Parts: sequence; structure tokens; C-alpha cells
Amino acid sequence: MPMPAPVVIPRPPATGPDDLLLPAKGRDRIWELSPNLHCSVVGTCLSTGDLRQLFAKLNDADARTASDHVLHGRAVRAAGQKEIAGKLLNKLLDKRHETAIKRFAKARNAAEVRALWLEALERGDIPGAYWAVLSHPATDGPLVQEVYGEVHMLSHLVGMSNRADIARLRHLEQELGIREETLARQDERLLQIGLERDALARRVAELEQAARRQAVAPAPTAPAEDEALRRRLADEQARSALLAERLAAQDEAIARLTERTEQAEDRAAALQDEIAALEAALDEPAEASGPAPELRGRTLLYVGGRPRQIEQLRALTARFGGVLLSHDGGVEDNPTMLPGLVSQADVAFFPVDCVSHHAAGQVKRLCREAEKPFVPLRTSSLASFAAAVGTMGRAAAAE
Repeated sequence: MPMPAPVVIPRPPATGPDDLLLPAKGRDRIWELSPNLHCSVVGTCLSTGDLRQLFAKLNDADARTASDHVLHGRAVRAAGQKEIAGKLLNKLLDKRHETAIKRFAKARNAAEVRALWLEALERGDIPGAYWAVLSHPATDGPLVQEVYGEVHMLSHLVGMSNRADIARLRHLEQELGIREETLARQDERLLQIGLERDALARRVAELEQAARRQAVAPAPTAPAEDEALRRRLADEQARSALLAERLAAQDEAIARLTERTEQAEDRAAALQDEIAALEAALDEPAEASGPAPELRGRTLLYVGGRPRQIEQLRALTARFGGVLLSHDGGVEDNPTMLPGLVSQADVAFFPVDCVSHHAAGQVKRLCREAEKPFVPLRTSSLASFAAAVGTMGRAAAAE
């Protein structure tokens, strides 16, 4: 849902020497924050599953069936009220992000809170850090404004990438449906041609049998009938040959359509896996301050791609517990930097739809020489990268 208008911050910035000390009051509760912040807190810090569990606990009849948008709206309304729903919502936020809250509790002033926020932003640990900053007693107005703006823009970037992947998936599903209808019509036509061919084969056999009988015992009084039978036999044989050719052409067309359908199904399955991996990476809040178990601190190299997506890829890599190095494949970055970057990385990635042949060949050669793996990505989308990293993390966990 669209992010709200510019935030009106209810707390004025602290000034003077008192800013060096932690305020006496405790952390803010959700209803004590500006209403303009409620939408972003709910959307960023809690998943749809969290909200369904919350409203199920509140005995909402449609908690399991209501749309994600409806649940989000209810949670935003509850956030502004010091009622049972608002209190449970605040308790859920504290429970989900307990680790981040404890880490930020060490900060004694706004500057220290901001430093911790920047560290979390670099790692991609957004949900927990966002709630910890907004509820921290030392957070002042300018810091709230800065943090809100960064989360606002990040939601735009992620949403844009996700929408593109979903649009491609829907297009593939439509194309697959059209091809399935075409295959069904071809199967029906093929069955009809097969029946016609069988009928003609039986008719030809009957005519041939009749011709043999005529040859054994010719009728002296019916030469015209013999000639008519021979002509009919020749006509039926020609028609049978023509139908056999048409049937062979239909078989070849169906084979081509079957191959294209299988390719479309593979592409659709790959997109579904990529979108699922991206949604899982974005929905699951980081629960620990150390590296995530997927990458365990590994260093990845990404060559090529679109420059505006690099920061998203770097944040996602940090969320998986790794570090991302990047090179644009020689557009602006010097190609001589690639050997050094490959030597620093544990594995290299490059999107086959957005990298030069020369850069891709150089990455493959350098990785083989260094005995390091490389992963060609199907597209330069955030979803393709998330799926590949998730697969690599599961393989590492199984070792």
C-alpha cells in the first residue's frame, strides 16, 4: 500500500548537554508514536503471518481469510489506540525484535542510536532496527525523519523489483494457458486424422482383396468394373499417402509445441521459486546480530547487472549473512579489477541477460583458474539472485 505523506514528528530534537544522557522515560509504545509512522512500522516490522496470529488471538472471525491489505489496515488502526489490540501489537513488536532492542539499549544518545542504525542498514537488518530506533527514548525528531525516509525509499525499490517479477510470471502463465489450448486442439485433430487413416487403411485392404479376387477369377462380362476398381484403389492409396504426410506434419508440430510448453513451464517454475525466495528473504526478520546461517559470512562477487539494483543486492546479501562485491562488467569499472575481485570472493554471480560476453567469459576463466564456483543467473532481477543465494545457503547447510 502507498506510504504516507511526509512524517510529522511529535518529539522535538534534544539540544544542549542533556542530549549526552539517556532520558528518564522508557521506550515509546506504538500508540505514543506519530500516527504517520504506524503504517510503515506495521508494514516493515511485522509479517502477514504475525498479523493473522495477532487477530486470531483477538478472536476476529476472518483472521485466517481476510486479505493482507485488510489485516494491514486493521493493525494500523489498532496501533493508534491504547486498547487491548494496540497493547498486544506493541508486545508482538517487542517480542519479534527483542535482539535488536537489546542491542540499541546500549545507546545513550541520538548519535549512538544513529550509528547503530547505520550498521543495521548496511547489514540489511531493517525490521528490528527500525522498531528499536523509533521506540528508543534517546531518538530525536531529525533521526526519526532520517530513518523513516530510508525505509520509505527501500520499500519503493523492493516493491518495484517484485512487481516486475510477478508481471513476468503472469505473462508466462497466460502464454502457457494459450499453448495448452493449442495442444488440446492439436490432439483432437490428431485423433480425427488417425481415425480417418484407419478407416482408409481398412478400405484399401478391402479394395486390394477385391482386386485379388478379380485377378483370380476375372468376370468376362465386367471389364469396366475392373477398371473402376483399379481407379478407386489408386485414388484411395493416394489419399492415404496424403493423410500419412499430414499426420507426420502434425506429429512434428505437436513435438515442437510440447517442447515450447515444457520450456514455458520450466520458466514459470523458476520464476515462482525466485519470487518465493525473494518474499521469504524480505518477510523473515533477522533474529540475531551475527551473520545469518545461509552464507555464514561468505563474500560474493556480482558482475554486470543494472547499476540501480546493486544496493538492493548488497542489502539482500547482508540479510543472508554475506558481503557483496560488484563490478559492472567493464562499462565504467576497469576490467583489470576483475582478477583481484575474484580472488577476494568465495563465489561469483553474473546475470546472463545483462552482462557482456567478454565479461562473462573472463569471470568463468578466472574462477576456473582460482578453482572457485561461478553461478550464471537467469535474469538480473532481485528474485533470481535471491533464489540462487538461497539455494547456495541450503547446500552449505547440508554439508
